[in-house]
Amino acid sequence: MARNKEAVVLLLDVGPSMHSVLSEVESVCSMLVQKKLIFGKSDEVGVVLLGTDDTCNELQKEVGGYEHIVVLRNISVVDGNAVDFLQNLPRGNFRGDFIDAIVVGIDLLIKKFGPTNKGKQRICLMTDARYPIKAPYEGTKEDQVNTISQMMQTHGIRLDCIVIREKLPEADLRVMEENDNLLDQFSRKAIAKIVHVDSSTSLLGALKTRNISPVTVFRGDLELSSTMKIKVWVYKKTSEEKFPTLKKYSDKAPSSDKFATYEVKVDYEYKSMEDPDKVVPPEQRIRGYRYGPQVVPISSAEWEAVKFKPEKGVKLLGFTDASNILRHYYMKDVYIFVPEPGNKKAIVAVSAIARAMKDMNKSAILRCVWRQGQGNVVIGVLRPNISSVDNIPDSFYFNVLPFVEDVREFQFPSFSSFPSSWQPNEQQQEAADNLVKMLDLAPSSKEVLQPDYTPNPVLEKKKSSKRAWRGKPSTFSEKEEGVDGEASDIQSSNLMKDSSNINVEKIGNLNPVQDFEAMMARRDSSKWVSKAIKDMQNHVSDLLENSYDGDAYSKAIECLVALRKGCILEQEPKEFNRYLLGLYEKWKDTDLANFFELLSSKSLTLISQKEASDSNVTEEEAKNFPVKTELKF
Repeated sequence: MARNKEAVVLLLDVGPSMHSVLSEVESVCSMLVQKKLIFGKSDEVGVVLLGTDDTCNELQKEVGGYEHIVVLRNISVVDGNAVDFLQNLPRGNFRGDFIDAIVVGIDLLIKKFGPTNKGKQRICLMTDARYPIKAPYEGTKEDQVNTISQMMQTHGIRLDCIVIREKLPEADLRVMEENDNLLDQFSRKAIAKIVHVDSSTSLLGALKTRNISPVTVFRGDLELSSTMKIKVWVYKKTSEEKFPTLKKYSDKAPSSDKFATYEVKVDYEYKSMEDPDKVVPPEQRIRGYRYGPQVVPISSAEWEAVKFKPEKGVKLLGFTDASNILRHYYMKDVYIFVPEPGNKKAIVAVSAIARAMKDMNKSAILRCVWRQGQGNVVIGVLRPNISSVDNIPDSFYFNVLPFVEDVREFQFPSFSSFPSSWQPNEQQQEAADNLVKMLDLAPSSKEVLQPDYTPNPVLEKKKSSKRAWRGKPSTFSEKEEGVDGEASDIQSSNLMKDSSNINVEKIGNLNPVQDFEAMMARRDSSKWVSKAIKDMQNHVSDLLENSYDGDAYSKAIECLVALRKGCILEQEPKEFNRYLLGLYEKWKDTDLANFFELLSSKSLTLISQKEASDSNVTEEEAKNFPVKTELKF
């Protein structure tokens, strides 16, 4: 298996407690396979389900047990069929045993690869770990985990476990604590990483597409002076992820050719101007560069003679106060300097310098040439990175600094120089201030979009639904997404003002929420509010009636959220409550009953008197929907 190519077994819990999040799991896993089709066409993927009604795995046939576990797809190279499998996961009715599922995944990998490809095999478990696992025939559960961990280490199998705890009604905390301890034991005994997520956004970033093996960009001496040098290795800590370069393909190859690659190979021929039929071989060619009307030939030997060839090495230029290096000076990817592995003198030297720099609040300026023959010199800043773990040595972070030619000073005139007619009024200024506050990723000293759990937006080719990016569902009884008490009202009114420029007369299938908001914002007649509410109700009903296996649930919920919000703004709570109760009474005993469980999990309830004074539903009655529906209108 080539570098960075891996085999992944997805262990997906489809038991009853996971039904509310399986649509997100399907989306995330499908996205992972789609990315592998782009970035790692040689990667292999297998899919195992736990909590299923049926049982289908080789271990059950060979030794018995391992019930309610189905191998949905054996380990094979990624293709479009894998995406189809993951977009239509069955909903099971049994409690899955994640320990048994891990053993089944290990069995698949061992039978597929044997002792080869160590370190390039990965198991990814997605579960809520809410239910107790079975006790082993011999020993304790902890002993069983130790045995499995030892087997994983022997075969170089890594484990990524994503524990989804979005909503836990009637959860047994004792059982969950026991399961968490068992999973943590994997992280101590084997190469395992356990991640707890509580929102769709975190789930999108928690499942990694691939693991990239770190490669050193430099191995050698960190020269502090001519007589003091420290052996270090330099890695890239972060790197920009880009789409692979596109290749040319042709469909001209005959369909009967099984070995056709359809790739287009481009060849260039250089011909003499004096004799157009004569092809000039490479050894007779020389590059020419225009200088005015003339073309000046420069041979490769002349280029080599004048080319700048700095010597490989990393040298200290000096120290400076950390406050002199501003954050926006950093230009490229982050590098990490670590002492040479196994070199105790280097470890002690790096630790001594790093801790002294930390105590004195200093940064170091370095001159770096990573490899021999490199055409440019890098100047950057070295900052200490003090380790908090005993078995991990101290290190340095390195960032590239700009040269004078890289700095661009842009001057912008003050807003006060504009005429008064261009100045924002008080409401506009407040709306702009609130927008800036909402862009803060750490409003309560806690980072909202953590890098480890946030997907790279550059690599998301498809537009994600609003619900997928909204993160943890809010309680719709509160003002949504506002920074203070009035921010959300201003934002909503501004949105409707912008939408009112287009005279929408009906709700279409393409952008129903935008059409609804535009109709609600129209003020040329009083009929548009009632028409918009009625049309949106009909649209939601059509979505649910034509839904197949819940494929329209997410869009229906988005429309209901918009309808609910509009009814609150226009003081029409009874219309929304009457409609929602009608839906429940009509479909509570049909296949659409699970739709109302989804509504409950998203906290989409009736409009209470606290939100709209015209409502005759108390806050307690709204909270109990759809459990209690004896309401009269």
